Amino acid sequence: MTDSSPEGRTNTAKKQSQISVILSRFGKKSTIYVSAAALALGAFVGAASFEPNPARAFSQGENVSQGEGMRQKLPSFAPLVKQVKPAVVSIRVKSDAAAKAAFGDDEGGPRGNPFEGSPLERYFGGPGGPRGGFGPWGRAPGGKGGPRQLVTAQGSGFFISPDGYLVTNNHVAQDAVSLEVVMDDGKIYTAKVIGTDPRTDLALLKVDGRTDFPYTKFSHSGAEIGDWVVAMGNPFGLGGTVTAGIVSARGRDIGEGPYDDFIQIDASVNKGNSGGPTFNESGEVIGVNTAIYSPSGGSVGIAFAIPAPTVERVVAALKDKGHVTRGWLGVQIQGLTPELADSLGLKTTAGALVAAPQSGSPAEKAGIKTGDVITEVDGTEVKDGRDLAKKIADLAPGANAKLTVLRDGETKTVDLKIGQLPEKPTQRASLSDDGRTGLNDLGIAVAPAADVSPNDRQGLAVVGVEPGGKAAEAGLAEGDIILRVGDQTVNRPGDLKRALSDASKSGKKNALALVKRNGDQRFVALPAVS
Repeated sequence: MTDSSPEGRTNTAKKQSQISVILSRFGKKSTIYVSAAALALGAFVGAASFEPNPARAFSQGENVSQGEGMRQKLPSFAPLVKQVKPAVVSIRVKSDAAAKAAFGDDEGGPRGNPFEGSPLERYFGGPGGPRGGFGPWGRAPGGKGGPRQLVTAQGSGFFISPDGYLVTNNHVAQDAVSLEVVMDDGKIYTAKVIGTDPRTDLALLKVDGRTDFPYTKFSHSGAEIGDWVVAMGNPFGLGGTVTAGIVSARGRDIGEGPYDDFIQIDASVNKGNSGGPTFNESGEVIGVNTAIYSPSGGSVGIAFAIPAPTVERVVAALKDKGHVTRGWLGVQIQGLTPELADSLGLKTTAGALVAAPQSGSPAEKAGIKTGDVITEVDGTEVKDGRDLAKKIADLAPGANAKLTVLRDGETKTVDLKIGQLPEKPTQRASLSDDGRTGLNDLGIAVAPAADVSPNDRQGLAVVGVEPGGKAAEAGLAEGDIILRVGDQTVNRPGDLKRALSDASKSGKKNALALVKRNGDQRFVALPAVS
């Protein structure tokens, strides 16, 4: 029943205003937080013994009498929890690297974030804890760098075999001086790191001394949107905790890396849950909890888990070699926007655009060129640049692969041998403000790169960008080097004007510009002007 009185309408208006404020704040301040490597000093509860049951452990609803009517009994997760909880453990980490960061340099005083520069940076350093952080870090005695200390942090994990192998997140185990696994019965075991993979945020640990540890099995049936799931772990250092929800989405890219392919769940996951498992109704692991989306660091019902197939592949490699080797093509790639597709004469945005093949890479040796659009790998469609990165990474170094590419409107097949992914070098170019020439139609100022940068002999250096102008909207920024527009090299401002004019005369709305930024190349669709 609606309260239509003046007082009722006033109260309703106030509530709506409050909701609007909350939504506004949520939109401005929401961030991705690592869900849990470490709570400073807490309680630990973990696991007992268990063998997974492939049958549904989730009790079905039944009709029970209630007065004159009937109601549906809500399903209980108790059988499932009893089955799998013993295999889930709390992990206590002692890290010397964290202690050094906490106490700062010899001049005294802690850093604002003691884990700055590591994956823990997003988790610590908030304003809610002592001395401006979440943990008990402060100035060393006397205001100077004090004695070396170990910082204790906590996460979650789970056994995957009876002989003591267990999985957690890389950001839980990295830089660990010691690792302790706390079981459900209170027993504590020392664990060692077998291997870590920062690119997927996974780590494989081992506990020796027993061959009858409770363990879980990975799901091979996938996780469908809407499926019930149960997440377990060590939130806020409270020990073994169970939450339930559903699969909210799949294939999420949260900007953590080129291999992002997360399962999104709405089960409550908080700090301390990192490395813990998410189970399906059959007691099988569908994912490893790794991150949450939150405006405050607490659960708002949006959490992300690494899919079981990815975990299985990475764990197998870590167990075998201690590290993960990935296939490498050796190209800088980017997705196709409608504007880029138009400038290339393409009707769809499917595929991965090659911004540049790297020198000496398998792609360069096989003849892949800047401007090629890779549409298939071994006959499988490439949806975008991220999809290509995952497909190539899944191929073994040394394997033969067949790429389908679009080049100058024609489809070509390229055979090559996959390389092994190396570390990526970082390069930067320096620019001065000499020799500016403005292009008013674009809202941009450029100068020959050779005149302003000792590291660049070709192209046009962007030395000024008008905020809100066409160049800014296209994605250009000061410091960029425009190498080519269409099929024309550009070394002087007049070259750029002529190339954009030619694109306009040919009926294109956009001209494809090859741009270098911080040593990397990518394409930008610049508006064609007459």
